[in-house]
Amino acid sequence: MQWSTAVGGVKMNNNSENETQLVIITGMSGAGKTVAMRSFEDLGFYCVDNLPPTLLPTFLELIKDSGHKLNKVAIVMDLRGREFFDHLFKALDELNELSWVSPQILFLDADDAVLVQRYKETRRSHPLAPSDRPLEGISLERKLLEELKGRAQIIYDTSALNPKALRERIIAEFSVNRKSSFTVNILSFGFKHGIPIDADLVFDVRFLPNPHYVDSMRPKTGLDEEVYTYVLKWSETQKFLEKVLDLLTFMLPHYKREGKSQLVIGIGCTGGQHRSVALAEYIGRFFEVDYHTRITHRDIKKRKEK
Repeated sequence: MQWSTAVGGVKMNNNSENETQLVIITGMSGAGKTVAMRSFEDLGFYCVDNLPPTLLPTFLELIKDSGHKLNKVAIVMDLRGREFFDHLFKALDELNELSWVSPQILFLDADDAVLVQRYKETRRSHPLAPSDRPLEGISLERKLLEELKGRAQIIYDTSALNPKALRERIIAEFSVNRKSSFTVNILSFGFKHGIPIDADLVFDVRFLPNPHYVDSMRPKTGLDEEVYTYVLKWSETQKFLEKVLDLLTFMLPHYKREGKSQLVIGIGCTGGQHRSVALAEYIGRFFEVDYHTRITHRDIKKRKEK
């Protein structure tokens, strides 16, 4: 059968743009940000060192205007630009509203004792305590970065990592296809067989017209063209899909940015044969352009004709 992402009054914009992968490298001074930036350069990322947060929206506009020719970008942000630090969280919030950017924060940390030793070895002063002991600057910096660390999707403790090991870890983490690292599982089921215990989100579609009461469709499932068309033709189905797709379009990037490896979305009807199957197929096909998607019909073979 032919699947469509527009049925009746439901017509959602699901055009896949070239998504820009953006990694913001930040963390404690001396924890390895320079090594990290060079590692991303080796991976083909366009790298910018110490970009002030106030310039991030302008920088992203330039990327967009270029036609997304820069689809892999890494930016180092640290407290050397502390006069702009108050603008950082505003910039991050605005970043999350952009559908064409896939941002991640990589936070590099290390134990205080290790950081002090590294400063001694390089004979450098801490940027927040240029005329004081390094530990004073480290303590102040750690306090300032607490909230930012809490918003990071990836945190590396480099206390036991030499530059070579840190580089290898970054290459192993970021050289893979990031699209396949987040899986959207669409699961149809029947409430009379129980709610899936592993579902993160559950939508109850038992309010929709039921093909079970149409004799010619009763022995069929939502995989059959006749049942699929019947389920999707109703105005309430169209309205439901419009709202659910809009909600999931908003939520999925946020789940992905938080580092979740998969999301299980349950679509339930009474027996798991008709309505839930048809809608699971529709929703799964809608998101498969932008995400690694799996569609499973848990109860489609459990029907027992009387």
